[in-house]
Amino acid sequence: MTTKFENYDAVVIGARCAGASTGMLLAQRGLRVLVVDSDRYGADTLSTHALMRGAVLQLGHWGILKNIVGAGTPPVRTTSFYYGDEVIDIQIKPADGVDALYAPRRTVLDRLLVDAASGAGAEVVYQTRLVDLVRSSDGQVRGVVLQDSSGEKREIKSAIVIGADGVRSTVARLVGAQTEYEGRHSAATIFAYWSEVDIEGYHWYYRPGVAAGAIPTNDGMTIIFVAVSDERYREEILSAVSSGYDRLLRECAPGLAAHAASGYRESNLRRFSGVRGFLRRCSGPGWALVGDAGYFRDPLIAHGITDALRDAELLARTVASSPGALADYQAQRDDLSLDLFRISDEVASFDWTLDQLKQMHLQMSKCMNREVKALAHLHATERQVVA
Repeated sequence: MTTKFENYDAVVIGARCAGASTGMLLAQRGLRVLVVDSDRYGADTLSTHALMRGAVLQLGHWGILKNIVGAGTPPVRTTSFYYGDEVIDIQIKPADGVDALYAPRRTVLDRLLVDAASGAGAEVVYQTRLVDLVRSSDGQVRGVVLQDSSGEKREIKSAIVIGADGVRSTVARLVGAQTEYEGRHSAATIFAYWSEVDIEGYHWYYRPGVAAGAIPTNDGMTIIFVAVSDERYREEILSAVSSGYDRLLRECAPGLAAHAASGYRESNLRRFSGVRGFLRRCSGPGWALVGDAGYFRDPLIAHGITDALRDAELLARTVASSPGALADYQAQRDDLSLDLFRISDEVASFDWTLDQLKQMHLQMSKCMNREVKALAHLHATERQVVA
């Protein structure tokens, strides 16, 4: 295993959107950064794909949005909500520098963020995993023990170790990060990529006990998903997933199902189920968590990437300016997350009427607007300082 240095200001475990963004932002602020990932460069991953306004704001501020657009990611200028037979169409109004939403494939988004991290000076190493942490006599994290694909191990010292390694984070396990809030519900989501269905905008469908959606992405593909409670998934769908997917799509969104029948399913079905949302303690002596490693909520509301990019910004600012104030990072994260976390858990229960769900969506919109205003304020303050 070869790295440029034996000592770093920050080691980031995980090079997906949360880890790559954090590494990029820290490197831009002059820190010596190592980003480590156990997978390959450009590998795909399960994802909701959809970016909400906060994520688009971040990517625009970082100068990456133009590359998302350049990769052929279709702009989303309308969002349609289907509550049974009622349809509510919403135009994406230009605000805070955002005039459209996007849903890039992770093979596009993650590569662009990793390339930006490398371009900023971060060192990125693939097919290498974390096996242990280095600690001082008082228990503070001081570095990592890494192992590459050949089995070679190497100890690396670092002022901070950042876990961006997903729901089953090794960093979180090794530091014993406590779960401070845990959801009571989880949904099961099944999706596939479809071609030649010619759908524009985000489309979200709801009927009692089931949800579905269509999200346009790169290469002329549309993600079409269905979702139910974990209980219903296990009882009705698990034994025959393909036919269950088709049946749920017809039940929730018969118009979308008919539209899809004119296209082609281009991928195997992909599934995600059985994980309840949580907020873990996300900082401690010499360590921090970002992205799904520290905060995960049910993917049904498609806000995970937006959370990751937001928290990368919050964490990088704290580490670069006040590394001793990591508790402030957690306080900011929790302040912007808790209300939306609770609403997400209610949505994932599927124990709602359509009228109740509408009210939840209105509450979610208010939470997202508050999040955008907070991020816009951060960037406006930064511009004033630079000026």
